[in-house]
Amino acid sequence: MSSIVPQLPVSPYKFYRPDARLIEIAARGALLLDYWDVPLADAATDGAEFGFRDEVYWFYKSARPITKPERGAADLLERRDSSVLRLPSGFATECMLSMGVAGDLIQAEGLDRSKNVLFSNVADVLFEKDLSFANYESVVAKDDVVNKALGDGRSFTMCCTKEQYLTLTRHRDKHFTVLNTANNHTFDLDLAGLETTQKLLEQDGIVNTGTPQHADEHGRGTILTIKGIKIGFVSAAFGIRKFQLPPDERHRIHVAKLCSKHVAPELELLKRQIADCKMRGCDFIVGSLHWGWEFEFFPRESQIEAAHALVEAGVDLILGHHPHVIQPLEFYRTKRDPNRIAVIAYSLGSTTFGWFTAPHMMLSLLLDLELSKGLLEGARRTYISVAKPIPVFRHPFMQNGKLLMRLQKLADHVAARGRIPPSVQKMEEYAKLVLGNSYAP
Repeated sequence: MSSIVPQLPVSPYKFYRPDARLIEIAARGALLLDYWDVPLADAATDGAEFGFRDEVYWFYKSARPITKPERGAADLLERRDSSVLRLPSGFATECMLSMGVAGDLIQAEGLDRSKNVLFSNVADVLFEKDLSFANYESVVAKDDVVNKALGDGRSFTMCCTKEQYLTLTRHRDKHFTVLNTANNHTFDLDLAGLETTQKLLEQDGIVNTGTPQHADEHGRGTILTIKGIKIGFVSAAFGIRKFQLPPDERHRIHVAKLCSKHVAPELELLKRQIADCKMRGCDFIVGSLHWGWEFEFFPRESQIEAAHALVEAGVDLILGHHPHVIQPLEFYRTKRDPNRIAVIAYSLGSTTFGWFTAPHMMLSLLLDLELSKGLLEGARRTYISVAKPIPVFRHPFMQNGKLLMRLQKLADHVAARGRIPPSVQKMEEYAKLVLGNSYAP
């Protein structure tokens, strides 16, 4: 048993829940006992399904993350070897595309002053690519609206000011190409917050996926062609908290029960989008999934089965987000095409996040990817030729009495001379635990 009990985050529940104190007491007691070291079998991840035990479990693992997989998910550990990723013999490359990927982009303290600073050490991975992607999870509003929504405590509401948005979506004269906007915080400021965010993204030339503006776009993929490769994005979020969309606005987000405690993952909406991408002649399909159980370093067995089903239906790359911690990269040889290795990133973690500074939450992943399109035995195919995970961490620092934030590559600090801080050592342990052979610092 650990001699030091990790710190629980400040709970906004204390402002409006009569049982908040009971939740805190139960979570602290569970921490003293090291009560959970494997995933709780019937835990909820959708806020609409949470009960008292789910709340206690959530706060417990926010302080002490779950570091072991479910028994049924353990065979995933054997499929983390990136050396299997290579173009098939006889493949004749016609064109290539580079791609950089980040995880959750969420409002945090220090972003107002971190424009052109936040990404300065990782711009080569994200903004010197043909295509860049992330999950955008803080709708935009005026400063006074944001300040009121966040309140005095640490609110569960995810929103940001225009200045923070600019920090999160660009570096110098370059911005993300595609941002996923389908997540459980999409409607934290009602429909108005989403619409404001979408207008900004359109003005800035950033494609957003997962939140159709018109009813006839629901169930369709988001498609763009870059450097001769036609890429389709399909997306879904596991839930939208307790927000209720009006009946005539239910097309405004791709949402499905991907991680319900009551039913098996619902994949029909994603399969409709996959079929749409195929019908429209996409060379490559990316699945953006907002799913998973927070603060758990390995996906659940149901997620692995769902990911494989989506890959066999036509997805070539899965980009997962939501758990606030990193999860493995799986290199999965498909049955539909024995030459194809699909890459499944179950969770990229939170690239930015303002809640907590424990090492497991500070660590996230960027992906350095390369796609190759060409001919194989007379048929045109597009394969992933490079997929490198790059662990990074958030570094808040003071400058002229003001808080700023910058992303740092973990490998740069592990390789640095001198004593490595304990927090960096812990993040290195987590990276090795999760990534296995796919991690090469």
